[in-house]
Amino acid sequence: MIRHILLSATLAVSAGGALAQPPQYPAKPIRLVVPFSSGSATDILARIVGNKLGESGRYQMIVENRPGAGGTLGAGLVAKAAPDGYTLILVSVGHAINATLYPKLSYDTVKDFAPVTLVATVPNVLVVNSASKLGSVKDVVAAAKAKPGTMNFDSAGSGSSTHLSGELFKMEAGVDIAHIPYKGTGEALTDVMAGRVDLMFAPTVSAMPFVRQGKLKALAVTTPKRATALPDIPTVAESGLPGYAFESWFGVLAPAGTPKEIVAALNGEIAKALAAPEVRERLSAQGAEARTSTPQEFERYIKAEIAKLAPVVRQSGVQAGQ
Repeated sequence: MIRHILLSATLAVSAGGALAQPPQYPAKPIRLVVPFSSGSATDILARIVGNKLGESGRYQMIVENRPGAGGTLGAGLVAKAAPDGYTLILVSVGHAINATLYPKLSYDTVKDFAPVTLVATVPNVLVVNSASKLGSVKDVVAAAKAKPGTMNFDSAGSGSSTHLSGELFKMEAGVDIAHIPYKGTGEALTDVMAGRVDLMFAPTVSAMPFVRQGKLKALAVTTPKRATALPDIPTVAESGLPGYAFESWFGVLAPAGTPKEIVAALNGEIAKALAAPEVRERLSAQGAEARTSTPQEFERYIKAEIAKLAPVVRQSGVQAGQ
């Protein structure tokens, strides 16, 4: 009995103070917060990954939607949660955008979270009406420079990835194209198809069906490499703007202070789930590509995204709540 107690004490000390970590993690279901509404791209992705993790019977994920304020309400909730590995959040590129977009957040975008892993990237695709005379990125740039301020592009809302990918395009190309914010991707795409708006940098998951139906014409994807879902469509970079790259991405964060052992365990299990062929197929069907990382790589990635997108947010003039 005494020997058992001494052994337990030794193990507790060697844990480096991480006494909050249970002997066997996880010992109960894990709450995965989605800071957007049900049916959103983030929500769909969370449920695909969460369901796969649950198949083992050990990692039960309960997806909880906490939408509001561009994802900042859910992020604030997780930032203040107990760092025990039982509350996580699946964030999007909006997490990096919000660091500049919102002048006063209830949390620090970097310091208040422990990165776990990247999960997926989703390209936006530059689309125009199927009857448009614009057939390439070079055509868009030439037309915009010929008549500055007369062309327009729409988005799913001010400060969204569909907005900022267009603003980055303007910066890299040195053109003046007016932005028209909508309240969602569907409405924005409808007006491009109807010819009321010149172009849009739309999520592949939303635009692909219309491209395949011939209602939209895809000119280029925004990611550094061609999209698996649209292999014949060139990137913006290879179409004449070599400095351009914009990725919509998703990744898992835990509250700061979560024990490294738990973060490592989560990282390994999520990577295993994303390696499954059926998961990759489901992601591909959504226009997404599985992409994992180490916690350290994800932290560097978030910092780089904040630094990259900050000047785009500032130059666009967008303000939170617009």
